[in-house]
Parts: sequence; C-alpha cells; structure tokens
Amino acid sequence: MLICGIDEAGRGPLAGPVVASCVVFEHGTRRIRGVKDSKKLKADDRKELSEKIKERCLAYAIFEIDNFEIDTINILKATMRAMHRCITQLQIKPDLYLIDGNYFKLEDGFEKTLNYKTIIEGDDKEFAISAASILAKVHRDEIMVKYDAVYPEYNFKQHKGYATEEHIENVKKFGICDIHRKTFCRKYYELIPLFVQE
Repeated sequence: MLICGIDEAGRGPLAGPVVASCVVFEHGTRRIRGVKDSKKLKADDRKELSEKIKERCLAYAIFEIDNFEIDTINILKATMRAMHRCITQLQIKPDLYLIDGNYFKLEDGFEKTLNYKTIIEGDDKEFAISAASILAKVHRDEIMVKYDAVYPEYNFKQHKGYATEEHIENVKKFGICDIHRKTFCRKYYELIPLFVQE
C-alpha cells in the first residue's frame, strides 16, 4: 500500500509564495529519525532531513503558487491549487492520501477521484505528512533566501516573509515590493497608506 503525505508551507506570510509538497512512502516504511512537524525543527536539521526524505521516498513533488496568484484567487484556493498540481506531478499513484488539516477541496472536484483522509495536526502525527511539511518548508525558505538577495532591505532571509515586527517596520519604511501579497498587507491598518491607487 502506497501512502502519500501532503502539506504546505507559507499560508500566513505577507510576502512570497505558498508551497505544497507530496511525499510517497510504502506503508510500514521505517521512519527516518528526527522527522516531525517542520515548525519544530531547526533550519539545518530540516535541510539535512529533506535530503534523506528525497533519498528514501518512492516519489515526491513540490509546487509553488506566487503572491500574484494568491492575491487573485485567495490563499485557500492557492493552497489547494498547489496541492492539486503536486498530486498530478507524481510519477506514481498512491493508494491513500493523507492531508494536513481539516479541509481538502480541489478544482473541478478532483478530490472525489482520490482516496484521502484529512488529519488535524497531521504534520505532527503522521510520518508521511511530516516529511511533506519538511520538503515544503525547506523549498520555501530557499526561495525567500534568494529573494533576500534581490530585496535586502526587507531581510527576508531572517523572517521568510512572515509578519514579524521587523518585517512590518521595514514595510512601513520602504513600502511593499513585488513579492508582497497586497491582500495580506492591507489587513494591517498601519500599512494601508503605503498602497498607491490602482
């Protein structure tokens, strides 16, 4: 029996993409020591584990949706679209999909063709979902580090686009850049004056 874990990284930040990952293991595969919810791991450990996961899994896929598409269709639909693209990119078809969270609805009702189960806090309970969370987090962090070289004034390499106090202060000072999610930034009242008329 082939099990596919699915998770995402980057639903909450003010900037950058949302990234989804699928990872397929054979049921009963020996766990990789240290694999757990990516948020509970140090960056170096996540990086090392991501390489082990890629070596040990039967298949994996990673897909990202950029900030422009997030602003156009909203973050929930963007997350589901990223998961959908991951699933269709897999070289093999698993017998069961385990998805972190309590919601799973894909475009054109594609989820109805799948044998799946949503699991609240699945990234902390199911090995395959934990593995997917690590791949998604490492991939997204690498993207944000690359963006830091383009927009060094925001210090993306440190906060990865999340709404930290430093990030908000930098947005107040420099305004938004091309990778900021306008719909997210508008939720912060003090950032509204930074937007020009569209």
